[in-house]
Amino acid sequence: MSDVNIIVVDDEPGLRGMIEDYLSMQGYSVLGAENGPALDRLLASHEPDMLLMDVNMPGEDGISIVRRLRHAGERMGIIMLTANADENSKVNGLSNGADDYLTKPFEVRELLARVRSLQRRMPPRQERPVRKRQLLEFGALALDMDGRRVFGPEGVEIEVSSMDFDLLETFARHPRQVLSRDRLCELAFGRALAPADRSLDIRIARLRKKLEIDPTHPPVLKTVRGEGYVFEPMG
Repeated sequence: MSDVNIIVVDDEPGLRGMIEDYLSMQGYSVLGAENGPALDRLLASHEPDMLLMDVNMPGEDGISIVRRLRHAGERMGIIMLTANADENSKVNGLSNGADDYLTKPFEVRELLARVRSLQRRMPPRQERPVRKRQLLEFGALALDMDGRRVFGPEGVEIEVSSMDFDLLETFARHPRQVLSRDRLCELAFGRALAPADRSLDIRIARLRKKLEIDPTHPPVLKTVRGEGYVFEPMG
């Protein structure tokens, strides 16, 4: 029985289940995730030794997920699984932090060989750096900055979109600072706000409904008339 823990990330349930079953039969401990958010939820409570990562998935693609994980300091082994056989796709995956690359369709015996090869190259678990997740807490809420997740009272997760998280993270990193609509858009989304664009205000209203006890009188995400918004973490 191997002590290697693997997470298979693929939006095709049939393929994901087949890989899980086969590697489990080979003695590995295997979990499955259908996309990036599902993987983030698993990473909040599991320490995998290896990821098998599909490239082409709806929403955040596999390359982006790998890049984000490496940027956050994750050091598990990663094998990319993709239908793209061209050399540029392979180079792109490897240059963004993957350790190996396997083109679909593939024989499960080859996948097993790749897993065992990567396993031999990995340092012993006790020699790997301990993963520490950065949490920003404000009142009864907490932001998992690495997993890009929001938790409410008693640790209950609050579902937010990727762009809403970007906005909330910007607020959390600039507490008690009055930020204009233009500055918020620049910090959170890296772009200027068009004169008639009200999407930012809509996003803030949506976050208030999810996070505030009384969205009509928000104590955390406050409006400063004529200036913008201010984040009061102890609201």
